[in-house]
Parts: sequence; structure tokens; C-alpha cells
Amino acid sequence: MSISTPGGNHSRPSVVSTGKKPAADRPAAGAKPPAGKSGARPGGKPGAGTPGRAGGGKGKGKGGRKSIAPVKVSQSRPWGPIALFVAVGVLATAIIGYGAWASFQGSRPWEERADNIADIQNFRKSDPELVKGANHQAGPVEYAQSPPVAGPHNNSWQNCMGDVYDAPIANEHAVHSLEHGAIWITYRPDLPADQVQQLTEKVQGTEKMMLSPYEGLDRPISLQAWGYQLKVDDAGDSRIDEFTRTLRVNASIEGPNALCSQGITATGTTPRDGAQMPQTQG
Repeated sequence: MSISTPGGNHSRPSVVSTGKKPAADRPAAGAKPPAGKSGARPGGKPGAGTPGRAGGGKGKGKGGRKSIAPVKVSQSRPWGPIALFVAVGVLATAIIGYGAWASFQGSRPWEERADNIADIQNFRKSDPELVKGANHQAGPVEYAQSPPVAGPHNNSWQNCMGDVYDAPIANEHAVHSLEHGAIWITYRPDLPADQVQQLTEKVQGTEKMMLSPYEGLDRPISLQAWGYQLKVDDAGDSRIDEFTRTLRVNASIEGPNALCSQGITATGTTPRDGAQMPQTQG
């Protein structure tokens, strides 16, 4: 286009700038397209399919650039801390639950706890006459149970201050110790040495406990308290600790202050009559 200016017409027209840059795919105003390029496809309409124009290729945005779809970033959960939190919660619940259970167990009468020990024999219920009380008798005594758990007994008790005897002891002295609240653990003489050692560790140095071998047991290990008996096959049986924890001292019919010291310390199955013992004991 030509514009008249003062001074007359010029042979070269002036170009009015629009402030827009020519598109990359079309020549600037007044410029000739390069040879061989007409801006139109053969057999098609001019401008058809030209990038950046309306009707151009799909998925292309302004200026001829392809539009970029937003990328969704997946944020994974912090499973490590969550697992740790859950584990701590489970552990805390278990500890609280066990504490409540143990508290409940400890609050029950010892007789009830004893009855809940699996396979325990309670002669206080099955034979009340047997466990009534002290009846001192000199010489050998015949007992219905083996080992005995109650009944007539010698005036002298077997020392039961955590004593471990390596040979059999007299029933008549041992039963007197049971009357004082002792636990008497017996075992077959052929019990393996490692199991004897386990039993020794449970007894040695603990007041109102004693251990000795016993001939003729029908099970490897037998535990006695006054009026109670439990027979097991292995020194690792958890019922051994349960039995002693429940019945030691509690099973006494002479009270918790009945002596276990100053008793017979000799081994042998023949009772020792006439031993000088404190006169205040049954």
C-alpha cells in the first residue's frame, strides 16, 4: 500500500508496521515466498494443514507447539512409619492386656489358682480326712500316695531351706515339711543330669523348697505340697513354676511362720525318731 506524504509521491511505498512478527511459516508482508513454495498444498486449499492455524494438526497449541498434558505425580504413603506405629500400638496393647490378666490372676484366691493348674491332683477335695492336720507317729508310716502328700508323719521335719538332697529321704520327715508349707520336688534317679540341674536351680537357696530323688515314680518328676500333687515328664514344664508359685507357703496348715530350718538334713528312707526339735512345731 502507498501513502502520500508531503513532498509528493515516492516510487517506493512505505510499510506500516503492525508490531507483530511474521509467523515462522509465512513470509513478511511485501516479501516474496521462496521459489517452489506457494504456502498451499497441491490440490488443497491455501493454508490448509499449516501448523499454528485453526484447523491445523491435533494436539498442537499456540505458536505451533504441542500442548503438554499435565503429569499426575503419585505420592506413595509412608508405609515404614505407619508399620512402626501399628507395631508399637499392638505391643502396647499386648503389654496392657497381659498386665490386666496377671493382675486378675493374682487377685484370685490361691486355692482357685491351684485348681486351674492342668492335671493337678487336689486331695483336699478328694480326701478331706487325709489333710485335716498334724498326727505325729513314730516309726515307718504307710501312705496311700507315692510320694505322699499328707497324713501322719514323724515329729521331726526334713530341712527345707532350699535343700538339694542327692539321695532319697524319709517320707515321714518330708510330709512334716509339707505341713509347714514346703514344696517337695522328687524325680526318678535315672532322670538326665541336665534336667536334674534345672530342678536344682529352681530349688537351691529358696526357703520352703527341697529336692530329692525318689525310687519307683510312675512319671519322671513329681511335685508335692500339703494336699496337692502334680506329675510331669520334663523339668522344663512351665507347670512346675506355676505349682511352686501358687502353693509354696500357701498350702501350709500351720501358717507362714512354720519353720523349715533346724530340720533333719540326713538322707535315707528310715525315719529318725527321737530327734530334738523345737517343741512349738506340729
